[in-house]
Amino acid sequence: MTNPTTPVRVRYAPSPTGIPHIGNIRTALFCWVLAQQTEGQFVIRIEDTDRSRYDADAEKAIFESLDWLGLGWDEGPGKGGPHEPYVQSERKQIYIEAAHRLVESGHAYFDDTTPEQLHALRERQRAAKQPPRYDGRGRHRSPEEIEESCKAGLPITIRLKVPEFGSVSFVDAIRGKITFELKELDDFVILKSDKMPTYHLAHILDDHAMGITHVIRGDEWISSTPRHLLIHQALGIEPPEYVHVPLILGKDKAKLSKRHGATSALEYRDLGFLSDAVFNFICLLGWSPGDDTEVMKREEIVKRFSIDRINDSPATFDAEKLEWMNGVYIRNMDEDTLMGHLLPFMERPESEGGLPDSVTRPIDREYLKRLLPLVHERLKLLTEGTETLDFFFANNVSPAAEDLLGRKMDIEMTERALATALELCKTATSFEPEHLETEYRALAEQIEMKPGQLFSPIRVATTGKPFAPPLFDTMSAIGQDRCIERIENALSVLRSAAPASTD
Repeated sequence: MTNPTTPVRVRYAPSPTGIPHIGNIRTALFCWVLAQQTEGQFVIRIEDTDRSRYDADAEKAIFESLDWLGLGWDEGPGKGGPHEPYVQSERKQIYIEAAHRLVESGHAYFDDTTPEQLHALRERQRAAKQPPRYDGRGRHRSPEEIEESCKAGLPITIRLKVPEFGSVSFVDAIRGKITFELKELDDFVILKSDKMPTYHLAHILDDHAMGITHVIRGDEWISSTPRHLLIHQALGIEPPEYVHVPLILGKDKAKLSKRHGATSALEYRDLGFLSDAVFNFICLLGWSPGDDTEVMKREEIVKRFSIDRINDSPATFDAEKLEWMNGVYIRNMDEDTLMGHLLPFMERPESEGGLPDSVTRPIDREYLKRLLPLVHERLKLLTEGTETLDFFFANNVSPAAEDLLGRKMDIEMTERALATALELCKTATSFEPEHLETEYRALAEQIEMKPGQLFSPIRVATTGKPFAPPLFDTMSAIGQDRCIERIENALSVLRSAAPASTD
């Protein structure tokens, strides 16, 4: 199927029973992109008919995820629209009336089978090595019997009457024509005993009422589609175009789960990923622009997106690739934009991954801007701003004695290197990086050490880390007085670790 040539109406209709996972959010992305491309409408609908599992925090996370990814909607909660309400629990009467009309037309019936009876039926079927399924007993209940059961307080559902013979087919936009034999289906519930609809009935009524033209959803719904087509037929309405997108698997080809990394967009936000990078990456899970292009602005994705480029085989979620892509987006940022993204992470409380609480907030913007060129090319995550820059803001650092030792250097040799480095630090007439490098390279030659042997303990002494940005840019940014103080502290650490003299 090629892309629609007229404006589409697509919907993202999550159930607020848990934080929306990556596969769920990908559906929203594809819907949004298609609506943008065709100048159509992107509708949000909350499918909260399963009240026993409703989670207010999950509903909040749905909207937070959409906002963070920049997926603005044209109609839905908080936005309004011509088809309000956009929350299914507020549309309950619509579903009840439709279910009763289906009973009146002979397409459905009331059923008083209890949960205990259903359980016993399935147990007998399993014992007989038969597939567990409803046996249609409710078809033969009279109105009087149903009325008696109702008076007795038994749960009454409404089931759709599935034809016993024949088949039902539909054309999936990705997989082509798919046919199901009706004998494989049993009569299924469309209205539960609490008068709330099942997903099967509710979404069909809402999609029709809201003029949805294309339903994009995960391919786990393919097996349910024949039931949905039967409801469309019973209601006398045309189904939308179906686009079933592939599963997302981990690199080990197992279903995506926590062991493969974060599983929700909000987790990636909190881990320091950029929304544009996550948007780009998720769009490529199961879709390809037709060449090797990977890093694309959302405008380019909207322009190049096509339904016929969605794969019918599972997509692989590669967390390392996402991190790489995030690094590309960070490197492509100007420093003012990057600073705006880093500051919220660095100014968090220390317990939440921010700079030490001893560092004054708000952070000195001008000082941070001076530091960014030292780490800009190295960053892959926004959280790394704190990890790579914390020593610039800290009052002091606390290196371990073993970290101070240079390669193939003992305590005595390292102490000599730091002592001479300290004297040069105190007498340096300029603390610009170029001058410092010239002076310290000359010092290494003078004390007969390789530059790396001298530089390594200085780096750890001034930063507290064995790996840091370029040494002399770092020393210049830290400042002469603080470098002197830190090298003196490192010498004290070394001398405390040295074995006592035996003289």
